[in-house]
Formats: sequence, C-alpha cells, structure tokens
Amino acid sequence: MSTSHAPPSSAEADIPLKSAFENTPAVDVVPLLPASARRTRVPRWLRRTTGPVLLLLLWQLLSSTGALTADVLASPGRIAQVGGDLIADGSLTSAMGTSLQRVAAGLALGTLVGTGLALLSGLFRVGEDLVDAPVQMLRTVPFVGLIPLFIIWFGIGEAPKVAIITLGVTFPLYLNVYAGIRGVDAQLIEAGESLGLSRWGLVRHVVLPGALPSALTGLRYSLGIAWLALVFAEQVNADSGIGFLMVQARDFLRTDVIVVCLIVYAFLGLFADFIVRSLERLLLQWRPTFTGR
Repeated sequence: MSTSHAPPSSAEADIPLKSAFENTPAVDVVPLLPASARRTRVPRWLRRTTGPVLLLLLWQLLSSTGALTADVLASPGRIAQVGGDLIADGSLTSAMGTSLQRVAAGLALGTLVGTGLALLSGLFRVGEDLVDAPVQMLRTVPFVGLIPLFIIWFGIGEAPKVAIITLGVTFPLYLNVYAGIRGVDAQLIEAGESLGLSRWGLVRHVVLPGALPSALTGLRYSLGIAWLALVFAEQVNADSGIGFLMVQARDFLRTDVIVVCLIVYAFLGLFADFIVRSLERLLLQWRPTFTGR
C-alpha cells in the first residue's frame, strides 16, 4: 500500500527560504556603469598641455646632460632668459609690431583679392572662364621664387614684403571660397527660387551662408601661409621685424635668439588661428558638427 505525501503548504515552504536569506550576509548593490562613466575624467586643458611640457622636460634634460650642446640648440632656460632680455630692451616688442603690421596689410589685401576673384568665378560662368584658368596657373608658381622680381618691381621697402604676403594669402582663400560656393546644395537653390528669392537674394541668403564654412577654413590656412611668407620676406633686405632679428642672430651664431623668434612666430600664428576659430564658433552656430569623443 503506497503512502502519498501531501505537498507542503505555502507557510511551511517559506520557512526554509526565510532562514536561508537570514543567514546570507548583506551585500551592497553597486549599479553597473558604462566604461566611459567609470573612467576618471582628465581635464582637457591638462591633456593638451601634457605633450608640450614633456617635450620641454626632454629638451632641458638633453641640454643639462650635454647631449644637446648650446651651439646646436640652446636650453629652454637660456632661451627664456634671452627672451626676457629682448623684451626688456624693447627690441622684441618693436619687431613684433612691425611684423604684425606687415601681416595685417598682406592679409587684408589677399583676402580682398582672393575673395573677390572667388566670387566672380564661383557665381558667374563667364567669370569662371576668364578668371579660374589664370589663377590656377599662377597658383602653381612658388611665391617665394617671386621675391627677386618683386624687389625689382617695388624696390626694397615695405611694398615687396606686403606683396609676397598678399600673394601667399590670395590662392588658399580663392580655392576655398570658390569650392564653398560651388559646393552649395542645388536643392537649396531650387527651394530659394520656389520661395521667390531674386538672384541677389539667393546669393545673400543661400550661397554665401553655405560657402562660409569653407571660407573660414581658407582663412585659417591663409593665416599659416601669411606667417610663412613673412619669414621669407623679412629675411630679404629688411631692417626691422622678427625676421631681421633672426638674420642678425644667424650672423652671430645665436641659436637662442633664433629659437626665441621662432617661438614668437608660433605663438602669433596660434593666436591668429584662435581668433578665426572663435569667429567660426560665432558665425557657424547654426551648423551642428562632430566634436570628437
């Protein structure tokens, strides 16, 4: 005779479960976070300055151990001392003022010429037929090689220096503004025409805003070319400017002064690029962009 076992009641089944949980030690529950959230965030300014600081430390170490001699490259401490002396006697600030005037004049003329030619070539087919081919031909000519010709034409004063900077600035701006105009979406043009915009209205409200990102990119590139052209222009028949200080330092084998002038060139170019990037953020607020991850 088989005996049947009745299933335990719910109250009886809860007793061993309760005792099991009572004997289990309490464990703190930590929510799972993504790896990016668990990772320690390092300030961006610290990440950006780490590389230059490490480079300076390596430079100073090589100079202190004698692996890098002073006649090859002066130490950072020596360069800082010489830079302070040049600022104290006013020679560096005067040279910076002269160089900035030359770059400003060349940049203004180059922006006017390059943007004007790009508008003429980009907005009108007749303008493209007349302008684009000569500009592309002149663009392939090294502007540094034209310095002797500019000296013959304009003499040895400020005119050839400004002219070489103007020539270096013109072509990058022309290419980028022209590409920006021709890169405007044709559907936007059709939408503007369907809204009844005139030709000037299309240019003002559709074409120029669409070409503005490329124009600002061309301006950033032109600023770099302007400082490069200034280096060459100020080393030819110049009696003032940062390039003139470099020529004098070269004659006396002063690597410390040369490096100081190069650092000044670099910081002036970085400051100019910062201004253009600030203009981009101000004028291109309507354009969402990828900022990196």
